[in-house]
Amino acid sequence: MAGHDCPFEKRFPSELERDDPYFMWQAYNLAIDAWRRDEVPVGAVIAKDGTVIAAAHNQTIALKDPTAHAELLAVTQAAQALGDWRLTGATLYVTKEPCPMCSGAAVMARLSRVVFAMADPKMGCCGGAVALHTVDTFNHHPDVTGGVLEGECRQLMQAFFQLKRGGEAGAREAAWN
Repeated sequence: MAGHDCPFEKRFPSELERDDPYFMWQAYNLAIDAWRRDEVPVGAVIAKDGTVIAAAHNQTIALKDPTAHAELLAVTQAAQALGDWRLTGATLYVTKEPCPMCSGAAVMARLSRVVFAMADPKMGCCGGAVALHTVDTFNHHPDVTGGVLEGECRQLMQAFFQLKRGGEAGAREAAWN
């Protein structure tokens, strides 16, 4: 699939209203970049005070690193941008519910919020399979919001895996349904 175009187009919302959908569209665009590099299409941005301070997409294949999830790469960038490992006041926007590793990083980095698009009932740890952010003994509990641009992000993810399993025609069909 490497080198194939993604049948989805990037979206560029107005910058006048920097709300959850605005930042999720940016994560969505990064997921398209991941697709174009034959990575699972997950994108993540971290915003603070209405400004993106970090942006990444999955790079596990390119980096040959199982920890190179979009969320972890973005957390590292944000910490460098702020000059502090504590990301208090920052919000993580990601196109798929974070896995155990990424949910743990959100807690450890003291992110104030995690906003995701599509739930992951098998591996998601912000309420899908488990709600890691609500463990009583943890000393930090980020607020979690799910379902922002869920349909668009789900359609992208499903089309990617249809292409992987059954060819380009299936992915293009999924892109327009």
